[in-house]
Amino acid sequence: MARHDETMRRRASLELLRAEASDELATVVHERLRGGEDPWEFMEDLPSVDELVVFMLRAENIMENGGSTPNAARHYRVLRQIALEYPPLTEAVWKLLGDANTHRRWDAVVRADSA
Repeated sequence: MARHDETMRRRASLELLRAEASDELATVVHERLRGGEDPWEFMEDLPSVDELVVFMLRAENIMENGGSTPNAARHYRVLRQIALEYPPLTEAVWKLLGDANTHRRWDAVVRADSA
């Protein structure tokens, strides 16, 4: 098996991954609404469907590599590989690599401690 195949195995079509992510987000929204939370306060904090797909693929890669959290360089390589494997996710990948979403609690941008 080629190294390229080892780093990123396609487990499903993008349409299926998006459907799975959409179901997951709907479940999160439903549970938060049932818990009495105001959607005006939490909806902006949730990832988009494509961002969630990227995180699912990233999590798969982490699990395939022993479960260790990637450093900044590996995080970049994994996300870049996702964009190469799934071109429609490129915009979501670059958003997650940039500083645009750092206000979100779930943001996976890896930073070195500056303290």
